[in-house]
Amino acid sequence: MKKLRLCFSPCPNDTFIFHGLVSGRVPLPGFDLEPFLADVEVLNGLAAEGRADVCKVSVAAAAGLLDHWLLLRAGGALGRGVGPLLVAREPRSLQSLDRARVAIPGARTTGNMLFGLLAKEAGIAAQRVEMVFDQILPAVAGGAVDAGVVIHEGRFVYEAMGLHCLADLGQWWESRRNLPLPLGVIAVRRDLGLDTARAVDRAIRASLQDANDGAPGLWDYVRSHAQEMDQGVIERHIATFVTHFSLDVGAEGEEAVQALLAEARPGPLPSPLFLPAD
Repeated sequence: MKKLRLCFSPCPNDTFIFHGLVSGRVPLPGFDLEPFLADVEVLNGLAAEGRADVCKVSVAAAAGLLDHWLLLRAGGALGRGVGPLLVAREPRSLQSLDRARVAIPGARTTGNMLFGLLAKEAGIAAQRVEMVFDQILPAVAGGAVDAGVVIHEGRFVYEAMGLHCLADLGQWWESRRNLPLPLGVIAVRRDLGLDTARAVDRAIRASLQDANDGAPGLWDYVRSHAQEMDQGVIERHIATFVTHFSLDVGAEGEEAVQALLAEARPGPLPSPLFLPAD
């Protein structure tokens, strides 16, 4: 049995997708899985350092990984209405954030990249402060920073904390590209070979289908890792970030990923970029 280090985040969309694999309900013959769950920016670092075999990564971070990593078709987070939000304690203009302190969920995240593109368009230069994603809302509410880019469950709870949305970065992207926003993808080391990549991709798709069918133990597993314990928030999170693109990125999803990568990586992209469709 070959060991396969499978790294993904504890967010509900990822635990929903990977429960079948981690629980053993969905087999991956010939491999002994070693699951590792961590914040997405930690995962971006693991992939960059080659300390994972299969890894969830931000699409923005993938730009620097493509020579050694192949993108899988299943398991990603892409869609419309899924974008990070820029929030603050009170309504204010984007121009007022020039030289202000803005919390970001990691330098390599798609959220930070989108904020950078928006800031460039608005002609502002904010002071970015890196934080773990679940620390951003309290930091904004408490005045430690002037604004923050929130991801994951944050989009569902910021209003309850009295905060205001200054910009929906997903809507901003969609309005300019007419494409869904690609947030994260599952990547596999190229040196593992296409056969392994195909086996993992099929297993992830089967794991998601198992979750969609209401696998026993699924919700206990998802809740055990969630930052927000409210079942309604968890279900909204999954409904938002687990889309038909999570089963297969498809042609439109591939186009969206390529468009975002082109913003982060000059020059031609490696081929194949994604695992070829069956």
